[in-house]
Amino acid sequence: MSAAAARTIEVTTWYLEQNSAEELIPARRPDEPSPSIVRAEIPSPEFSRFLYTAVGGDVTWTDRLPWRYADWRTLLERPGVETWVAYVAGTPAGFIELGAGPQAAVEIDYFGLIPAFRGRGLGGHLLSFGTARAWDLAERWPDREPTRRVWLHTCSKDGPYALTNYQRRGFRLYDTVVGEEPAVPDPGYWPGA
Repeated sequence: MSAAAARTIEVTTWYLEQNSAEELIPARRPDEPSPSIVRAEIPSPEFSRFLYTAVGGDVTWTDRLPWRYADWRTLLERPGVETWVAYVAGTPAGFIELGAGPQAAVEIDYFGLIPAFRGRGLGGHLLSFGTARAWDLAERWPDREPTRRVWLHTCSKDGPYALTNYQRRGFRLYDTVVGEEPAVPDPGYWPGA
């Protein structure tokens, strides 16, 4: 293997969408412990960075690690950006970040669970709840027209059940891209700490 080959990895990226709220297939709510999902309404770069690193540390989320405080604040203060946080027994368990875009589209920018909360049925519930919030986002942002499309992308670097979870919630695949990306050294569980 050449040195150049060792520095890149093949990554498959899947793009998925829903074009109507009726396409959402809700997951059942986990039995115990019962999660609560709350919108983080006050922009907090510290909290958003915590969620990003806690959820994405072991699945190589690295694009926002170099962000400055001002970059986080700019994102969080953009109209139509929402962060919904799942709590189990008062502990943050995961989050879903929505970003309103042009043409009445809402992107699920980030979604995931902190590793200790995976495998409990919480992911399907949080994704169902967050997708429903993408569909009714205009109710909270009166200057926006009603959502006509919810979309996202996931890739082969994400968790092994990510693509399946999206498809079970009614998202349809509309594009697949395979490419090379720089190999990111394993940042460990606490990237950017």
